[in-house]
Amino acid sequence: MKDCIFCKIISHELPAHRVYEDDDFLAFLDIDPVSAGHTLIIPKEHHRWVWDVKNIGAYFKVVQKIAYAMKKAFTVELVESKVVGEEVHHAHVWLFPNPQESTGDKNDFVGNMEKIKVALA
Repeated sequence: MKDCIFCKIISHELPAHRVYEDDDFLAFLDIDPVSAGHTLIIPKEHHRWVWDVKNIGAYFKVVQKIAYAMKKAFTVELVESKVVGEEVHHAHVWLFPNPQESTGDKNDFVGNMEKIKVALA
């Protein structure tokens, strides 16, 4: 969709701190993070709602992979999640380390991106 901000991120029209990408999904840091490492996971194919994603099992495997990487990267027990879609009309899942446990600087986008990438490797 030409006016969708997430579709513009997917097509590299807009920048993002990308932590994970494959043929079908993209994970990138939220620009207004709740805690260090707050990440959005989106399908590359535009869908209004998460429930409309055709390969939803593969989608949630990526969500799980990112959540485990966050636990390791930010040494937290709890990674919170939200399935949202109100602000941007493109399916997305939020993941963020528990703000009460997280000690990192939530605005250190490059550092947080690298922590997650290292934990994914």
